[in-house]
Amino acid sequence: MWKHLLNLFFPKVCSGCHAFLIANETVICTKCRHEVPLTQHHLHSKNEAFQKFYGKIDVIHASAFLSFHKNGIAQELIHHLKYKKQEEIGSILGNWYAEDLKEIKPEIPFDIVIPVPLHPKKQRERGYNQTTTFGKAVAANLSLQFNEQILLRKTYSKTQSKKNRLGRAEGIEKAFDVVFTDQDHNKHFVLVDDVLTTGATLEACSRALLKIPGAKISIICMAMAN
Repeated sequence: MWKHLLNLFFPKVCSGCHAFLIANETVICTKCRHEVPLTQHHLHSKNEAFQKFYGKIDVIHASAFLSFHKNGIAQELIHHLKYKKQEEIGSILGNWYAEDLKEIKPEIPFDIVIPVPLHPKKQRERGYNQTTTFGKAVAANLSLQFNEQILLRKTYSKTQSKKNRLGRAEGIEKAFDVVFTDQDHNKHFVLVDDVLTTGATLEACSRALLKIPGAKISIICMAMAN
């Protein structure tokens, strides 16, 4: 009863288009679910995301789920995930994309999902890492391990979203480090992040993980900026 009253006076809206949600809709309305721009990267091994890292870092697989356009649905969803404490958006996108990734899993034996970490100070400020729920959902659906302890961010920096590639690259190379044991040797790590833009942060994370003997790297993002 109280839930119905709350919905009456404080109706929930879609995080993609801000329309009122109706019965059986959660976070994202049915219209946005049909109109969200999918990349279909998982169907093409040499896709745009993979090309971002070609010649820079050796990755087995790279893909993004959504196309990120200014003022588009993907931008709205990730903005609400990142700044409006709507962590369930990460779970929804992770569950959704995992169904696509199941098609390639037999060919690419992933082992451990690792979110791009925030510096502890940044995580305290935000209250959570926006990639965690996405990574956990992907890991759970693909029956993979999820580990937030191996990859660490050592340096604190302000938001990267408005920096160009040169600005992002400055100082980022030494921003990450790894803590691992013998059990982490020869593993295929899946780095997950929110938006793939220049790729500088993911390159730095990959180089840190490649300090682990026998490590292999793949990259999966919620969206890729165009």
